[in-house]
Amino acid sequence: MSRFLVIAAVIFLVPSPLWAHGKGLYKTQAEARARAEQLGCQSIHENKGRWMPCSDEAELHRMLRRQ
Repeated sequence: MSRFLVIAAVIFLVPSPLWAHGKGLYKTQAEARARAEQLGCQSIHENKGRWMPCSDEAELHRMLRRQ
């Protein structure tokens, strides 16, 4: 049972770069711009018809790691 708890804690508590997309994709430019301001980014970008904060994904990942 304790092994399960450790695995669950790692999955839910350790940030993953893969989760950045889930936290960073928005339907509108306004939503992405609001999140960009929260993160400290100066711009937004489009990715497959969705909007993301920051100038690119590399900057988004850097800013998410700072939180």
